[in-house]
Amino acid sequence: MTTHIERASAHADTLAHTLANTLPAQQGSVRTVPVGHNVAAAALPGKLAPAMNTLLKPTVFILLSLPFLWLVYALFVGELGANPIEAITDYTGEWALRILLLTLALTPLRMVLRKPWPIRLRRMVGLFAFFYALTHLLTYLLLDQQLDGRAILADIIERPYITAGSVGFLILFALAITSTKGMMKRMGKRWQSLHKLVYVGTGAALLHFVWLTRGDQIEPLIYLAVFCVLMLFRMKKLAKRITATS
Repeated sequence: MTTHIERASAHADTLAHTLANTLPAQQGSVRTVPVGHNVAAAALPGKLAPAMNTLLKPTVFILLSLPFLWLVYALFVGELGANPIEAITDYTGEWALRILLLTLALTPLRMVLRKPWPIRLRRMVGLFAFFYALTHLLTYLLLDQQLDGRAILADIIERPYITAGSVGFLILFALAITSTKGMMKRMGKRWQSLHKLVYVGTGAALLHFVWLTRGDQIEPLIYLAVFCVLMLFRMKKLAKRITATS
C-alpha cells in the first residue's frame, strides 16, 4: 500500500512540474489575497477606482454649486434680511475667498496624499472661485453702485479695501481667461509664470476681506492663518527646488 502511495505522489509531482513549465507566466496578473479575505474583497479597490475618478468632478461641482443655489433660494423666499444687497455682496465675497483658499490647498494635498486627483480638480475649483468673485463684483457694481462711474472710482481711490479687492479680481480674471488648454499651449512657460500670481490674487482678496471686517471677528484671522500655512508649503516646495538645482 505504501508503494501505491509513493507512486501516486511521484505522479502528482511530475504533473505539477509539467504544468509549471508549460503554462506561461503572466507577471502582475495574479493578486495575492491575504488570509481572511475573499477574492471579491481583494478586487474591490480596483473596481472602485474608476468609479471614484468618474464621480469625483461631478460631486465637487455639485458641492461648490450649493452655496449659490442656497443664495438664489434665500433671495426668493426673503431670507436675506433687511439689506439683501449687502447680504449678497458679503456672502459671495466670503465664498470666493474660501474656494480660492481651497484651490491653493489642492497642491499641498497632493503632496501629502501622494495622489494625482487633487490636481485634476484645481482648474474647476479655481473657476468656481472666479465665479463667486464675479458675482460679488457684479452685485457691487450693478446693485450697490448702480454703475455710477464716479462713485466707483472714488471708492477705489479712497477706500484701500476696494483697491485691494480690485487688484485681486483683475488677477483672477487674467487667470480665468487663460485657464484653457489652448491658452496653456499658446503661452508656454509664460502660462506657469502668470498662474503663480494666484498667490498674489489670494493675498489681495484676503487683505480686502480683513480691511472690510474690522473689529474682533475671528473669521478673518482663520482665513489668514490658512493662507500662511499654505504659503509655508509653497516656500518649502521652492526651497527643495533651489536645493535640487544648486
